[in-house]
Amino acid sequence: MGRIKIDEVSDKYDVIVAGSGLAGLTSANILAKNGNKVLLVEQHFLLGGLATYFKRKNHIFDVSLHGFPIGMKKTLRRYWSQDMADRIVQVKGVRFDNPQFSFETDFTKEDFTKKLVAQFDLEQEVVDAFYKELADMNYYDQNDMKTKDLFEKFFPGRNDVMRLLMEPITYANGSTVNEPAITYGIVFSNFMSKGCYTFEGGTDKMLEMMEAELTKNGVDILLRSRFEKAKIEDGKIVGAIVAGKDIACDSVMSNGNIISTIKEWVGEEHFSEEFLAKVKPVRINNSSCQVYMGFKPGEKIDYIGDLLFTSNCPEYSSDKLLSKDITSRTYSVYYPELRPDAEPDYTVVASTNANYDDWACLSEEDYKRDKQKMIDDTIAALDKYIPGVADKIDYVEAATPKTFEHYTLAPGGTSFGTKFEGLDISMNLHKQVGGLFHAGSVGIIMSGWLGAANYGVITANNVDRYLFGLNK
Repeated sequence: MGRIKIDEVSDKYDVIVAGSGLAGLTSANILAKNGNKVLLVEQHFLLGGLATYFKRKNHIFDVSLHGFPIGMKKTLRRYWSQDMADRIVQVKGVRFDNPQFSFETDFTKEDFTKKLVAQFDLEQEVVDAFYKELADMNYYDQNDMKTKDLFEKFFPGRNDVMRLLMEPITYANGSTVNEPAITYGIVFSNFMSKGCYTFEGGTDKMLEMMEAELTKNGVDILLRSRFEKAKIEDGKIVGAIVAGKDIACDSVMSNGNIISTIKEWVGEEHFSEEFLAKVKPVRINNSSCQVYMGFKPGEKIDYIGDLLFTSNCPEYSSDKLLSKDITSRTYSVYYPELRPDAEPDYTVVASTNANYDDWACLSEEDYKRDKQKMIDDTIAALDKYIPGVADKIDYVEAATPKTFEHYTLAPGGTSFGTKFEGLDISMNLHKQVGGLFHAGSVGIIMSGWLGAANYGVITANNVDRYLFGLNK
């Protein structure tokens, strides 16, 4: 078991997991441990989806923002291994630097509360009430409040407070102040507890350990192979076409984009008109740009924070964060301590949220020019924190929404799936087509490493119940 070639696949599987993001990986692992015969299909040559990495000129670059809640430790322990859970380590500090405020925090609820009271001059009772409202939020509650209404309720007219509390979440999952407040509340409550964490050894080590666990549990892993079409008879999954090959199966768990799953992998003819009417208004979430910078051997970076949220924009604006005219960036700084078993290396990844259309409509010449400008501007902005940084770098590369579209096949190069309305669609696919399930970055509250992995757990349990019912 483990990695196989297309001519080595079995004639029949209990479930085919299409896509190897964290939700797909976690679902495949749980289903295999429960005794199901599982095929994991990934069109790329690396596992992980957007939670992945790449190597260039002796540097390893992590693609995803390296920060998640303490809950990742529990998820890895329960559904992967204790060894993986033991590698969850707290980052030393998260730094904010913008025209409205500048400081470093350990990103704990206690430290945020102190800063909100002491530096932002808020009443302790108001801050406590805000936290309580977030903690009491539930997905199943009918609440039409928008995130901007939530902030106005507790911190009227305080754009600076909104910036502190909102900006990290916007980078983490693409949410704006115009989304339902529930999409903010659940994510912020997860993050705002005991600090920000990362995986010691880097994303490459995490995926290496995940693949070893999948292999141990009997998952067949098929890379460089596209999931092309689900095969359906009498309203139920009976197989799939993968890389041109017909493979029988009782269930398909899609870890692809929910819209692509419905329209391309399955086909709208298999869904009711009522269901498709609900699918139609589902909006694709925004994408991202990144600039990857590797430092020359022997060069060092003095500590400037692990995550650095920077901006020269006078105040917080969701639209400005998406603008191609970049005013705000998040720098993920990777010090050698993150990969203690590797040769000392310093890398920095600058991330910005982005609109796909701003890049997709450019001519080839304009695209190359604007991509280079983004690189040059990013390095120039980083010079404020690492003086002379341009001379310290020996490799630089950039990604745009078109890059993410190419590697993930996600429509619009979306980094965060769909908006909130996509979650209900995702959760109810199996009611339309027997044996068809979905897990991934949908509805914003499922974005991020922890949310994606936990959604994979939920979906794996649903798939398992379905398969058990077939065998009764």
